[in-house]
Amino acid sequence: MYLTEEHNMIRKTVRDFAEREIKPVARELDEKAEFSVDLTQKMGELGLFGIRTPQEFGGMEMDTLAYVIAVEELARVDSSQAATVAAQTSLGTGPIMSYGNKEQKAKYLTLLSSGKALWAFGLTEPEAGSDSRNTKTNAHLEDGHWIINGSKIFITNGASSMNIGATVQVVTGNHNGKKEFSTILVDADTPGFKRVPMHNKMMWRASDTAELFFQDCRVPESNLLGKRGEGSRIMLSTLDSGRLAIAAMGLGLAQGAFEMALNYARNRKQFGKPIAQFQINSFKLADMATKIELARNLLYKGAWLKSNNQPFEKEAAMAKLYCSEIAREVADEAVQIHGGYGLMKEYDIERFYRDQRLLQIGEGTSEIQRLVISRYIGCYD
Repeated sequence: MYLTEEHNMIRKTVRDFAEREIKPVARELDEKAEFSVDLTQKMGELGLFGIRTPQEFGGMEMDTLAYVIAVEELARVDSSQAATVAAQTSLGTGPIMSYGNKEQKAKYLTLLSSGKALWAFGLTEPEAGSDSRNTKTNAHLEDGHWIINGSKIFITNGASSMNIGATVQVVTGNHNGKKEFSTILVDADTPGFKRVPMHNKMMWRASDTAELFFQDCRVPESNLLGKRGEGSRIMLSTLDSGRLAIAAMGLGLAQGAFEMALNYARNRKQFGKPIAQFQINSFKLADMATKIELARNLLYKGAWLKSNNQPFEKEAAMAKLYCSEIAREVADEAVQIHGGYGLMKEYDIERFYRDQRLLQIGEGTSEIQRLVISRYIGCYD
């Protein structure tokens, strides 16, 4: 009931692109753990990095539901490429678009929306994951510059040749024993800023993941994003929107895994007939289809609410929780239907089974989503 002709067009366009450009190389990129500049630029040419950006900055200025559908269709084929788009759109351009001043938007948004450059979101630290307020990276003002020291970890789009900087949460003071958090835009070529790729990942092996290090990193005072002391609010509100994109990745992965399982079950014969005709497998597939439909409706409702400027945070947490959990359940059952072949790299379901595992961790664990939801439904004062 939420879909328009424009939404259906986005789905078809992105699905065709993913099948034509991404699917033929996804397995090889995963095996090599190789970030593809070529695919990233092609996704940029298609307009995927500017799908939510205002037209004045070269974007398509489409609604949240269109964006969610685009990420869903990418994840149906390859989570690594979906992660690149989701991280760039929700976490890269998102905070600048929502909180940047006129000069910051003019400097960054057109370039980032074109897909010719990537921007990172520096929140997670070795001791600040679910507890983001345990941030230790700090900054102090000195002669019109922020001097930043600290580090970040598990940062998507943070180290490739396309990255031009990051939005970083830092501690800028301490008042009555409480930390003051602010967000600062740090360009990649800033002296003292070091970006190091992270290797040997189990999942999203063709996406770019980095550690960020800051050693007496001097950044102009004007690079403050939003107001001083609003950093935590900016970063957490960004995550609220980002949850919809991660949910879309879970939904897309589940859809892709389901289609693989259904196709395999129709063609694999045992005891003289396709295994899809055995009740145990037909019931598995029926349950998969039902769960995916429920997940899609929940996610689309959250996206519709955001698109129409209505409160969406509870639904975003619910969608992120449910879609990521469904991705796990569907991928697991899809491997079971494939049997021993599902454990072999020659079959894409093996990659999907690995890729789904991050969805219950990234951008707020399933446990944190349950905590967020419990607060919205009145479990806590």
